[in-house]
Amino acid sequence: MALISKKKVPYKISDKLRRFLHKYSKEIAIPLQYQDLCRYIGATILYDKYGEDTLWLSVYYSQSDQEHIFGSLKKIYALLKIDGNMSVIDHLMVDRIDVCTYGNTRPFRVRIVNKINDNFDYFYVKIADASRIYGLELEDIMSPNRVRYLVHKDTLIEEHIIGIPGDQFIKHHLREVNKIRLAKEFIKFNERCFVRLLGDMHSSNFVVDITPDFEEMHYRIRSIDFDQQSYEGRKNVYLPQYFKQNNPILNIGFEVLTYESVRQYQLEERSLIANRLRASRYLLRDIMGAMIPDKIAPEENVISLREELAQHYQNSKFLRASSMGDILKESLKQLFR
Repeated sequence: MALISKKKVPYKISDKLRRFLHKYSKEIAIPLQYQDLCRYIGATILYDKYGEDTLWLSVYYSQSDQEHIFGSLKKIYALLKIDGNMSVIDHLMVDRIDVCTYGNTRPFRVRIVNKINDNFDYFYVKIADASRIYGLELEDIMSPNRVRYLVHKDTLIEEHIIGIPGDQFIKHHLREVNKIRLAKEFIKFNERCFVRLLGDMHSSNFVVDITPDFEEMHYRIRSIDFDQQSYEGRKNVYLPQYFKQNNPILNIGFEVLTYESVRQYQLEERSLIANRLRASRYLLRDIMGAMIPDKIAPEENVISLREELAQHYQNSKFLRASSMGDILKESLKQLFR
């Protein structure tokens, strides 16, 4: 079983990472900062459709603050989704702002509604954390998923990742799945997390995106929490298979897959990751150039992880790593050996 050692603290954005964000137009001036949303004057518990506490609170603002905050949030949505085209914001409204009461950084979730057809979307306002930014970039480069985000000073804006929360999927949908396809996707997700060293992927930190195929259902497991990118010092934290919350999906794999099939799916995913890295080699070079000298984990975690991975891969080159970026670089090299 994988356990997180202690609560992670956010890491400041380094000068090199800030230059990367400027170069790729990820840092853009926005009319509102995270701290502005903290000025709420009241909150109510938000329940899900099953009547259970979501651990989110819907917050309220004074009349004097609300006009500025709501107007700014609509502009931020336009910057995130349509490159700042403000011609569409007149028919948008901020329907609700929620704050997460159990997250490390207490993120805010904004619900935007189209007044013409009542369609809605979400985005998030968070404290900018270097680990999370590296995680978002690596997700965009190494996974089959695209993610959008913006940074301004110490505020991070993230788009909403669509899917059924993993814990809700396990609780309410597991009896109806194509077991082989779901088990295959979990193996590929497990491999993606391990190769790029994304930790803490228990069922509350990923979603399951279900797409009807012409004969069956296709499943895509997507990370939604990137705070534990290259942070923990134990190998098992980077393998979703070791979190007890994921056991119901893992048990399906034991039921329907052979060792040969598992190995095939692992190699398939590693090959796909390698191809994505080749296609994005200049972007990868620049993000690794910022990450390698950056301090995004305690020194004891770096030492512990490099020793465990050196033993796992039987590769002493991991022992030369002096940072989490160095360890990740060596992990990616394993794909091409």
